[in-house]
Amino acid sequence: MDHLSALADLQEQFLETALRADPATPVPWLGRWTVEKLVVHLARIHHWAAGQARRQQETPLGRGPFDAPALYAECAAELRETLAELDPDAPAWTLLDDGVPRDERTGPQPGSTVRFWHRRQAHETLVHLWDLRAAIGEDVAAPPERWLDCLHEVVTVMHPRQVRLERVAPPSAAISFQPEGAGASLALAGAPAGAEAVTIAGSSKSLALLAWGRLPLDAPGIGVRGDRSLAAAVLAQGLTP
Repeated sequence: MDHLSALADLQEQFLETALRADPATPVPWLGRWTVEKLVVHLARIHHWAAGQARRQQETPLGRGPFDAPALYAECAAELRETLAELDPDAPAWTLLDDGVPRDERTGPQPGSTVRFWHRRQAHETLVHLWDLRAAIGEDVAAPPERWLDCLHEVVTVMHPRQVRLERVAPPSAAISFQPEGAGASLALAGAPAGAEAVTIAGSSKSLALLAWGRLPLDAPGIGVRGDRSLAAAVLAQGLTP
């Protein structure tokens, strides 16, 4: 999957939408955020990720106020150009290193390369493009494979990091996601032996948005096999930051 090309396309869509959206429009599922705050947030994330890929502390952008679309365009270009210039297999600072005890570190964790940020930032932009479009009553057209990989990243990267950092407890139930047409299910790690199994089924898009806290468990098209309350309790802790 070409994450870098996907990132460029998603950034272009995000900027196009930001330029025509009212900056004061609420994004209610993100608390008190508005479109303007969302756009500045993703700009900051891109700027920070470029530094992580280079293994350099980023220069603070300051508190603003900003011309949000212009700031986003600048930071998106910085990230895109940084990732294009660096060897994808070069070491980078990544989320895979977070929470690993120092006495267990023998160097960067497997997968802690520039390539990590190709995928991570493509998915970050995808989810926030959905936020931006949904706030103004529009949707995002992305292939099911992209949403499936977004869900896969939550299960294999984001949620394990949440547990390592002790932001959430290991799941009390054996939760698995069954995306339509995907064949194998994706299971959260860390449930105790013999834990009750619960399967959440739906389209890859719906399950990715559920995992990112953008859709509720009772959203249309999402089905649950097993104890719904167990699934709800695990999701309520937060699978992602």
